[in-house]
Amino acid sequence: MTDENGTKPENGNVPESTTSETPVEPAKTDAIELSPASLVEPKKVEEPENNGAIEATNVAEAEGQVKKLPYPKSVFFIISNEFCERFNYYGMRTILVLYLSRQLNYSDDTATVIFHIFTMFVYFLCILGAIISDSWLGKFKTILYLSLVYVCGSVLVTLGAMPPLNLPATTFTMIGLALIALGSGGIKPCVSAFGGDQFKMPEQLKQMTTFFSLFYFSINAGSLISTTVTPILREDVHCFGEKECYSLAFGVPAVLMAVSIVIFILGRPLYKSKPPAGNMVVLVSKTIGNAISTKWKEKKTNPREHWLDYADKKYDRQLIEDVKVLMRVLVLYLPLPIFWALFDQQGSRWTFQATRMDGDMGSWDIKPDQLQVLNPLLILVFIPLYDVAFYPALSLIGIRRPLQKLTLGGILAGVAFIISGVVELNLEKTYPTLPTDHISQLRIFNGENCAYTINTNIPGHPTINIDRHGYYVNKDVPVSGNFFDLMYFFTAVEGDNCYGFEAGSYRLPVKEAHTLFMNTKNTSYPLIWYEDYVNKPSRGSPLGRTLTNVEIGRKIEWRKTKKNSLEHEEPAYLNNLTEFSAGDYKILVDGDEVLQTTLNTGGVYTVLIHELDNGGYYAQEVVITDPNSMSILWLIPQYVVMTLGEVMFSVTGLEFSYSQAPVAMKSVLQACWLLTVAFGNVVVVIIAELALFDSQASEFFLFAGLMFADMLLFMYMAYRYKPNNPNAVAETEPLTAGEEKSALPLEGADNKAFEN
Repeated sequence: MTDENGTKPENGNVPESTTSETPVEPAKTDAIELSPASLVEPKKVEEPENNGAIEATNVAEAEGQVKKLPYPKSVFFIISNEFCERFNYYGMRTILVLYLSRQLNYSDDTATVIFHIFTMFVYFLCILGAIISDSWLGKFKTILYLSLVYVCGSVLVTLGAMPPLNLPATTFTMIGLALIALGSGGIKPCVSAFGGDQFKMPEQLKQMTTFFSLFYFSINAGSLISTTVTPILREDVHCFGEKECYSLAFGVPAVLMAVSIVIFILGRPLYKSKPPAGNMVVLVSKTIGNAISTKWKEKKTNPREHWLDYADKKYDRQLIEDVKVLMRVLVLYLPLPIFWALFDQQGSRWTFQATRMDGDMGSWDIKPDQLQVLNPLLILVFIPLYDVAFYPALSLIGIRRPLQKLTLGGILAGVAFIISGVVELNLEKTYPTLPTDHISQLRIFNGENCAYTINTNIPGHPTINIDRHGYYVNKDVPVSGNFFDLMYFFTAVEGDNCYGFEAGSYRLPVKEAHTLFMNTKNTSYPLIWYEDYVNKPSRGSPLGRTLTNVEIGRKIEWRKTKKNSLEHEEPAYLNNLTEFSAGDYKILVDGDEVLQTTLNTGGVYTVLIHELDNGGYYAQEVVITDPNSMSILWLIPQYVVMTLGEVMFSVTGLEFSYSQAPVAMKSVLQACWLLTVAFGNVVVVIIAELALFDSQASEFFLFAGLMFADMLLFMYMAYRYKPNNPNAVAETEPLTAGEEKSALPLEGADNKAFEN
C-alpha cells in the first residue's frame, strides 16, 4: 500500500479507498468536497480481543437489531453557518458592479474586469483551501480561520463605502475583495465535506442525504433572500446624504458573515473532526510532476508506452493508472470554461444592461441588480421539472446521453446571449446621440421673454432663430482638430425692452456637449456657458438641472409629491446637475409652485424658469436625454434560457465526469471543475480588456459565437471519447473492509452552477 504521500512501499500493495462520497446537490456549486472522498491511506487492522463478541455483533446487525443512530445535531450549526455565509457572498456580489461603477467611478468595462477577476480568484483559491484543510489544519480550523479573513474583507468593503469616514474607498474595496476571495474560496471545499463528516457511514447514509438537501436549501435560500434584499437596501435607503446606501447594503451581509462564525463556533462541542491526512490533488500533481521530470531524463534510455509510466519507480501502479484515466476525462473539460464565461456575466454585463431599462412596475420598481434573483428562483423550479418533463421530452427526440445533454446546455447559453444581443440592439435605439470624433454639440436656452436671431460661424447654420423661452439644439457641430471656436452675435427680433446681449466667442471642445443660457436677471453673467451631460446617467437615477432667470436670492425647491419630501434645494443661478430618485415632483420658487413634472429612470432633464414682470413665473421642462423606455421584463427570456442551460450543463456535466473518474480521483476532478469556472472568468476579462467593439450587442454576439464554436469542438471530442468504467470493481467490492458497499454520488455541491 502507499503511504500518505502516495509513494510506493516495498510490498507494493494497493490501498483500499477510505472514501465517503456524498451526494451532489445540483445547481449551486459553492461548497465541493475535494479531499476526504479520495485519500489513499493505509487501512489499519487490529486483532480483535474477543472474536465471539464480534460474531455476536455481526449477527445482531444481520438481524437488524442495531439501535438506529441519532441524527447529529452538529449539522444544524453547519447549515445555519452556510445560510449566513451565502447571504453575505451573494448579497455583496449582487451590487458589486454597480458600486464599482457608480461609487468608485470605474467605467463599465473596468468594473466588469474587476468583478470577473474577483470571481476568478474565488475559484482558484478553492484549491488552496482544500490543500490547507487536508494537509495541515483540518476542516474545522480551516473554516474558522478563513472565515475570520472573510469577515475582515467584508468589513473593509463596508468601511470603504461609508463617506463620513473619508477612507480611501478604492484601496479598502480592493483589499477587502482580495480577503473575501481568499475566505470564500478557501472555505468553499470544506463546509459541505465537514457536514458529511458528522455522519457514520454507511449506517447514516439516508440521514446524510437529508443533510445535503437541507444544506442545498440553505444555500439557495441565502442567495434568494440576499439577492432580493441588498438591492433594496442599496437604492431605497438613503444614508450619509447620498441617494444610495452602499454602506448598509454591504454592512448587513457583513454582519451575517460575523454571525455565521459565531454559529459555527457554538457547535464546536458537537463536531466530529477528522485529522488532516493528505490531499489527493497534491498527490496527483506530484505524480504528474515526477513523470514529466523522469521522462525528461530517461526518454532515450528507458522509453515507456505512456508518459505517466515514468512515475512508476516512486508511485503505485494503480495510482498511475487512475491518473491516466483522469487525464482522459479532463480532456473533455478543455472547452468548458467558455460556458462559465457566459454564465457569470449575469452579475456584470447583464446587470449593466438592466440599468438602461425601465423597471417601473407601477406600485414598485425592479432594481437592475435585483433581477439576478431570477437565477436561484428558476433553479428551484427547473430542477424538479427536468426529471418529470424536460428530460422525458428530450428523450423523444433522441437526446438521452449525458454528453448530448451537456452540449445542449452549452447551446442554450449561446442562445441566451443571442437574446441579450437582440435586446441590446433594441436598447441602442433608445440611447442618446453623443458627440463623437470630429463632432461637438451645442444647446441654447433662451430665458428671456424676447425672441432672438443669433448669427454664427457654424458651417451650414449661419443663422439661429430662437423664440422667447425657446430651446435650440445642434448635435452635429463639425470640429476640425480639438476645438471649434464659435463666434456669435445676437439680434432681438420680438418683444419690448429686449436686452442687448454682447457678441462673443466660445471654444467648443470635440466630443463634448456645451450649453448657453441667456438670463438677464443675473446681471453679473447674463450669458452662462457650461458643459452639459447628455449620456445615460451612470447610476441609472434621473438627473435634473434648474436654469433660473429670476431675481437674486430666490430659493428653488424640488419636492417629491408622493412623500411631499424635499429632494433638492438650491439658490437661484446655481444650475447644478443633481441626481434625483424617480417619481413625480413639484418645483417651487420661494414656496410658490411653478411646475409639476415626472422624472423617470435614465432621463436627463433641464427645467427653465423665468420670473415675469407681473410677479408670476414661466416654467418649462426640456428633456435632454430620454429616460429608459424599454421594460426590464424583456430581460426575463435570456435569464430563463440561461438557467435552463445552467441546470443541464453544470449538473449533467459534473455527474457525468464524476462517474467516469476513478474512485480515488473524484476530488481531483472536482478541483479541476472549479478551475474551469475560474478560467471562464479569465476569458471575460481578456475580451473586456481588448474592447473589440463599440457596441455591447456585438460583444454579446461574439460570446454567443464562441459558445456555438466551443460546443462544435466539444461534440467532436465527445464523439471520439471512449467511456471508462471506473466503478466496475467498486460495484462488487466494498469500499472499506468490513463495510457494505453503498453507491453514493458526488460530494455535496453548493451549486448556483458554480456560482454566479
